[in-house]
Amino acid sequence: MTERLFLRLDGDNVHGPESTVPADTLRTFSVGARLAPHVSQILQYRETFAEGAGVAERVLPDGAVRLVVHLEDGTPAGPAGESQGSVAIGAATAPVLLRWRGGSRMHSISVALRPGTASALLGLPAGELQGMAVPLEVLWGRDFAELRERMAEQPDDGARMAVLQAALAQRLARGTMPANPCAAQAAALLTASAGRMRPREVARAVGVGERRLQQIFRAEVGMSPKAWGRLARLHACLRALRGGPTAPPWAALAADGGFYDQAHLANEFRVLCGLSPTDFLQRGVSLSSKT
Repeated sequence: MTERLFLRLDGDNVHGPESTVPADTLRTFSVGARLAPHVSQILQYRETFAEGAGVAERVLPDGAVRLVVHLEDGTPAGPAGESQGSVAIGAATAPVLLRWRGGSRMHSISVALRPGTASALLGLPAGELQGMAVPLEVLWGRDFAELRERMAEQPDDGARMAVLQAALAQRLARGTMPANPCAAQAAALLTASAGRMRPREVARAVGVGERRLQQIFRAEVGMSPKAWGRLARLHACLRALRGGPTAPPWAALAADGGFYDQAHLANEFRVLCGLSPTDFLQRGVSLSSKT
């Protein structure tokens, strides 16, 4: 079974599997003005796997809560081998390995939510989704079945996306759990600093106590500020790898990226990606058609 990497970095035009995939497998769609404060990306996957040619996809963590809507019968097998249908996936700091069977067809839509959006859109705090994949039928009931049917009936991808975006905007408008703006502000500060800001500095910058920031962050983002900062530091390192040499000077990269040393960088790669930095380069960026 072939394994490939999938990574989404917010605001980055490079997206999708780091290794080569068939042309037109991935397509991003513009997020409308009503959804832009709440949704960072809408990505369509469409691929048919040849008989006997299964694919394992290592999805690296990006910190986002996301919705995945499957429009075809073929769905991936999750980490425990279970079939993973249309779901809301909680924020995570560990990679997830999905498996696609040979002969199956994939047609799915992924919606990456911005920090603080989950509570308003899904009706429960992001912290309750952490590390979980909850069927959208459970969260939205008959509304989701009707939405999926309407999307499947549309004549083309653009019309399907219009139906989806209108439905998400309506749910946000009806939401009874408004997001706390501190969560998005704090997450943006940690991302901009590549994880260098400490939680107490972030708390002071957004005008709350450190303990209160921890509570808000876990509820609205789905992880602690420290965990988000670790991801932000890793993502900054991955961006540097994409634009650098095949075999970078690891010690210098670690120092520039805010890691204690090269060993700290290597350990964070193993924990957050499930791969060593060298393995990541060999499997991913060095083979990428998007680098």
